[in-house]
Amino acid sequence: MFNNERISVKTIGYVRTKARGSQVREKTMLSQIIIFNEYIKALEGIKDFSHIIVLFWLNKISSKDMLLKVHPRGRDDLPLLGIFATRSMFRPNPIGLTIVELIKVEKNKLTVRGLDAFDLTPVIDIKPYDFWDTKVGIKVPEWWKKLEKSKKT
Repeated sequence: MFNNERISVKTIGYVRTKARGSQVREKTMLSQIIIFNEYIKALEGIKDFSHIIVLFWLNKISSKDMLLKVHPRGRDDLPLLGIFATRSMFRPNPIGLTIVELIKVEKNKLTVRGLDAFDLTPVIDIKPYDFWDTKVGIKVPEWWKKLEKSKKT
């Protein structure tokens, strides 16, 4: 039987970026992921992938900030939804996940494009993005389509 037990994760590195504020959402921004020396061997072969999945700890979020329901992107014109139906950062476990383009690998430094994390954000895992991760025929709700449309205007 499971309960609300605590688990621990190890930080494998951290983010270096010049992006500030809303700039972190810009998919053209370059960032570096600095991997701790003890994990350098774990990077072998990663350079052969065009994209990677980066999991990181949203360390600027406090457990006091956790919410169960939110309006997506804080917009009152969108429905009030359960946190697991959104990409809000105010989660029980503030884990960020982004698929990024891998530009360059130099020793323990990965240069990536499109990482929506702040400078010095702890990185907790990296996985290669491959064809198993690609899905076709996905469905999203109408409010999501409204969000995407407003981003393009």
